[in-house]
Amino acid sequence: MLSEDPELLVVSENHPRSDGRPPLYKLPGGQLIAGEHLAEAVVRGVLEETAIETEFDALVCFRHWHGYRYSKSDIYFVCRLRPLSTEITMQVEEIQECLWMPVQEFLDTENVSEFNKWIVRAGIAHPGMVLTAVDGFPDGDRREFFAHPGLG
Repeated sequence: MLSEDPELLVVSENHPRSDGRPPLYKLPGGQLIAGEHLAEAVVRGVLEETAIETEFDALVCFRHWHGYRYSKSDIYFVCRLRPLSTEITMQVEEIQECLWMPVQEFLDTENVSEFNKWIVRAGIAHPGMVLTAVDGFPDGDRREFFAHPGLG
């Protein structure tokens, strides 16, 4: 999520790293609930972790990982959101730290993975895919379509 300043909402999880180093800063997120739309899930996840109200803007990227937990595949979606509020109330059960961080500081710090830096650069440089209606598929409660903004 990118504010107008420009700052990112970032979190550090309560899980210690195996090598003893401080936890990494990352973008807030979570898992989908069965039957939940992606655009709704990311808004809910950020609200649960940070109490920041948001609005879905675009799907920035996704990663597909074979052989994840229990030999299952994992698909990780990253979405750009617009903040509707800015005051943070951190979910202390899962989050160790939560803050608005200037984008350049996020990109320059060693406590951010290269993958997360790549995601942020991609999200800033490209419009992403927006939630789109598709003729012939009126059942929006069962499907979501994401496409380049000019295709809707």
